[in-house]
Amino acid sequence: MPPSPLRIGLLVYPGCMPAGLLAFADLIHAASLLGGQLTTCLVGLDAGPVRCAHGLVLDAEQRLADAQIDALLLPGFWATSLEQIDATMAQHGALVAALAARPATLQLWSYCDGVAFVAAAGRLDGRQATGTWWMLPWFEQHYPKVDWQLALPLVSDDARITASGVHGYLAIAEQVIEHRLGADAYATLTRLMVLPQPERRHPVFARVDVLSQRDALLQKLRHWVRRLPANTLSVALLAGRLAMSERTLARKVATATGDTAANFIRAVKLHQLAERLTTSQKPASSISDDLGFSSDAVMRRMFRQLTGLTPNAYRQHYGRTSLAAGPTRAQKSYKRET
Repeated sequence: MPPSPLRIGLLVYPGCMPAGLLAFADLIHAASLLGGQLTTCLVGLDAGPVRCAHGLVLDAEQRLADAQIDALLLPGFWATSLEQIDATMAQHGALVAALAARPATLQLWSYCDGVAFVAAAGRLDGRQATGTWWMLPWFEQHYPKVDWQLALPLVSDDARITASGVHGYLAIAEQVIEHRLGADAYATLTRLMVLPQPERRHPVFARVDVLSQRDALLQKLRHWVRRLPANTLSVALLAGRLAMSERTLARKVATATGDTAANFIRAVKLHQLAERLTTSQKPASSISDDLGFSSDAVMRRMFRQLTGLTPNAYRQHYGRTSLAAGPTRAQKSYKRET
């Protein structure tokens, strides 16, 4: 039996970043050609023109209060500091109130700092949610009733999806299309449209990012670990760079992370290596040399101990590589219908 129609509203509001909305609309249109029974429309606080980021004006077709939709996608806005987020949220109190007034049956999908609107409307209270990692202190301060899981790229339940990053709409589109049509259909669209893969991180490295964002000392420590060659790193050396005793650094890192300073330092350096594994095709041994590991064998042993994977296996699982070619049943169907 074909899926029932799903009407998706794309929220536009002053200053929103529209690129993700438009890209999402293209993906949904492509999925509809495969039989997904999906439609989109632009929704605003009021119907009519809305000036988005960079001066782009989009016309909201429906008013949020009475839009005939089953789900609503909320994009993010430009912000380079937590103070800017405060200022933007203060400007959109009416939008938050309109979201809170919508029935609980409306599915709310949000990404990047657009997650803040759903949290402000109280729709994430008592539930897990994710968002852009550097906003963690702001999220925890303003919405303590939410179980923030910013180490995860996407969190979903029956009525809510939250995703991290400015490209979080991709992860949401993948979730929605795979749920409606299956993984094979989304794989087809990935090949035909040459889509980037949503960023995925190993939980160990996601935790490093989140811990570093929470603590100013860890941020400074992370900076020096990434800057210095791996074979020179020691707690004593880094304590000197941070103008404190070795004992003080060890104590503060243990308090902030629940782990030893040596383990945190090792995880940060291996995270740097993992990033290069996933964004380039350079041999792991060459990356190891570039980052100053004493030997390729030492790097591989440390990497496997931390992640449970070899560098090559990590690259295959987390790397941003295209899916293997080869027409599938869904791909052939797409070609016939277009």
